[in-house]
Amino acid sequence: MGSSTPSALLLLVAFLLNLLPATPWSRPPLAHLQVFTNFDCKANVHGALPKPRCQRNLWEGPSLPLPRLTLNTVHQCQQPGCQSCVRVHLALNATGISGLKLNFLVLTTNRFGWLRILKKKRNQMYTGNVWQVHLNCFPVENGQRVLVTLETIPAGMLRLNQSLFVASKQSGPEFHYTWLPEAQAFEVSAPEGPAVMVRLCHQLALGCEELDPPFHQQALVSRNRTALLPYGLLLPCLCIEASYDHQDSLRKKVCPFRDQPEIFGRDLWSSTQFEDSSNSDKNEMGMLLRSRCLIHPTASLCWKENVFPGAVCQDIPNSTATRLGQEYILEEVDVHPQLCFKFTYKNLSHVKCPHKADPAWTVSLSVTFLQLHLRFHSHVPSSFSSALCQLQTSGRCEPEPPVYTITHPEGSAPGVLDLILPWRSLNHCVLVWRSDVRFAGKQRLCPDVSHRHWGLLAFGVSLTLGLLITIILLIRWGLHRLHKDAPSRRSSRPILLIYSPDSEEHKKLVCAFATLLRSALGCPVLLDLWELGHVARLGILPWVYAQREHVGREQGQVLLLWSAGSARAYALWRGKASGDGRKAPEPHDLFGAAMACLQGELQARQEPCGRGTGSSPTSVNCVAGGTFPVLYAFFPATACLGN
Repeated sequence: MGSSTPSALLLLVAFLLNLLPATPWSRPPLAHLQVFTNFDCKANVHGALPKPRCQRNLWEGPSLPLPRLTLNTVHQCQQPGCQSCVRVHLALNATGISGLKLNFLVLTTNRFGWLRILKKKRNQMYTGNVWQVHLNCFPVENGQRVLVTLETIPAGMLRLNQSLFVASKQSGPEFHYTWLPEAQAFEVSAPEGPAVMVRLCHQLALGCEELDPPFHQQALVSRNRTALLPYGLLLPCLCIEASYDHQDSLRKKVCPFRDQPEIFGRDLWSSTQFEDSSNSDKNEMGMLLRSRCLIHPTASLCWKENVFPGAVCQDIPNSTATRLGQEYILEEVDVHPQLCFKFTYKNLSHVKCPHKADPAWTVSLSVTFLQLHLRFHSHVPSSFSSALCQLQTSGRCEPEPPVYTITHPEGSAPGVLDLILPWRSLNHCVLVWRSDVRFAGKQRLCPDVSHRHWGLLAFGVSLTLGLLITIILLIRWGLHRLHKDAPSRRSSRPILLIYSPDSEEHKKLVCAFATLLRSALGCPVLLDLWELGHVARLGILPWVYAQREHVGREQGQVLLLWSAGSARAYALWRGKASGDGRKAPEPHDLFGAAMACLQGELQARQEPCGRGTGSSPTSVNCVAGGTFPVLYAFFPATACLGN
């Protein structure tokens, strides 16, 4: 019995100790001391500090005046008695500095420790002179004061001191406010209790920064004393902060418009600075954003039909930009003054276009008879596509097939590219865009149908209308004979148009003739000038062979437009040089490829235009298993000079 009494007492003492609250030093310490810097670093500690972990992390907050050492309290939980710690942020000019040392001293207990941060010698990522260091965080108990001292390595270049009283976690002082939008101010008062100091501030990453003058005032309020706090701009980070009128008082903040974009929308974008960082040589579009609030909107591309401020900006699908800090970058873009960034934040949108006025390429449109002439001026290697579109009453213009493409190859000097399109009707326009990049806007060009331009068109019509009508009648007469000979053939057989590239004017006339031929006969016309992109990818010989096989399968016709240039080229091709120094057409030329295809027919008839020529359609076996007729049209109206 005597021996059991001490044992019972020990068990009772152990039970009572378990009921007591844990002492502050019985809590588990923080696992690591997090050290974030904007340079590659290494860290070590001594004394009452956890093991450090140094990480490189770019600072995205607002720039601080140099040098700067700020402290603030962080509570690990919301319940009373939880562990607290002191968070440190510093910014300094690091010229001539290889590292720094932070000394921590708890004044009430004399607990001491230091943290040393050194810059790694081989630091290739950061070359600036401003160091940003964020420490999270030095553990301390509530009700204690901490002194933090900054020293540089080597010593003597800079020394900063800052102290902080760590209070218990409380709700802070109570206050009431009324928004007065007409006066652009808040009326603030306090309920029963001690007087409260109030001010307006902008809530940023580390704290609430005071407003710029003249809106940086503070006021003391109570139940019987109100204060009017004016502001300049309504922003989502605009807050009212209150504290008691003594040092290291607890603070309480209310941000009235944080989630009300319909109120702060206009002021948010007007207070934001946009800096263009695009690089047209790299096909890269960028925009740097600086805002008074720490916001991260999303950004995508849109295209403005014109440069007027109120013009609608059409969204470009799947064009979300990548954000690097406060800069937004998108690659493979046709950098153009009408291609803009569309920033979106909390259902608010703002369009910002590049400041560069000179694009990498321009295009102009001119009108001739039944055709549209596009002229491109490009400073960079690129490809351009265009398509006709029908202008609607709503203002939209949807592209219609086919799509015409022309290329300014890599390594070529800046120059001029010409593209000729058929013109279908007065309400047709042309959409033009750069097609060698992922993101590009479509420019809409509409022909000028003013009286002056119609006078020029009428003059051109008067010169060519009679000629074209005559040729169309001849072609229809030839096709009518073919229809009589083969009534079972379809009426929509294709026509392959072969010509000699005498001049640019001759090409325009060929395009006009092809357009009129397609409209008059209602059958597809195969013309290389309408498929420049396809011809560039395949090459002229594969394209001619492919069209030849297609005509053979569909029982179509080959139409050879014979001109004075065709006669000279044919004579050179046959070895009958005219002595003018010109070279015979090569096999990679359209006319040379056609001559090679029609070689059997041409050998049977010594010259298609000249002595002893005939004009009746014949059959030519140019491809194995495929036979199609060849028609001749003398174009322009140049009669055969033979007897």
